[in-house]
Amino acid sequence: MKDKISKDQALQGWINGFIGVLLFSGSLPATKLAIMEMNPIFVTIARAGIAGILALVVLLIFREKRPGKDHIFPLLLVSLGCVIGFPLLSSLALQHLTSAHSIIFLGMLPLMTALFGVIRGGEKPHPVFWLFSIIGSLLVIGYAVAQGISASPIGDILMLSAVVLCGLGYAEGAKLSKTLGGWQVISWALVLALPLMLPLFFIYLPENIETVSFQGWFGLAYIALFSMFIGFIFWYKGLAQGGITTVGQLQLLQPFFGLALAAYFLHEPVSLGMLGITVGVILCVAGTKKYAK
Repeated sequence: MKDKISKDQALQGWINGFIGVLLFSGSLPATKLAIMEMNPIFVTIARAGIAGILALVVLLIFREKRPGKDHIFPLLLVSLGCVIGFPLLSSLALQHLTSAHSIIFLGMLPLMTALFGVIRGGEKPHPVFWLFSIIGSLLVIGYAVAQGISASPIGDILMLSAVVLCGLGYAEGAKLSKTLGGWQVISWALVLALPLMLPLFFIYLPENIETVSFQGWFGLAYIALFSMFIGFIFWYKGLAQGGITTVGQLQLLQPFFGLALAAYFLHEPVSLGMLGITVGVILCVAGTKKYAK
């Protein structure tokens, strides 16, 4: 019976993780739509503020107990990585990069999530794990350097930093989800950031807000509702059910989905180089799966 339950939990973890990845895949293209008409800092604040208010309402409706003192620091890390760090740095990066170019860096996100999962879980991976890790990192860095003249080194650095912080937030949130629950983790992380986001919302509110088009509002609505809240409900639950290093590999699909969305909705060119590097990074991260534990 235990084996059956274990397999059922693993399957549910993959299903929930896959739904989360699908929702996250539209994040960078939607962010690009929003920052084309609004300040990246305001977009970051607005997405966190809207999602934070929604999270607070949900917590009150279900009368969830407040997190314990030992939960506060991990929740702050989730907030730093997923609520503030990744949204802000990726928004700033998209001022210098196309969403298609930035999506290449998402190929490193499974690796970062696994690395922080190993660090936080105290596991000792096989040396081959680190070999694949280094090769994957060098592929991304090498491509970024090669494109530095036509692209933007600043944008690449910002995007790389965003991925590192996001990996930390993913791993920390997955660990907390085992005790707090998936939707509770992201909800409390958003609520912790709310006292900062609400006043900043009015400070950075654009003067030309009435001129923002439907596309701009759609982009903001998507990242606030799906990227910042609903997607995390499925993602954290999936990671907690199936394991951080295992279910985290589903992020390998995100660059492909993201590139397809960028090409279709934003009409951004997707070069063979982008596809080649994305595939190379995905193969490297797939190689870490066997040696993650």
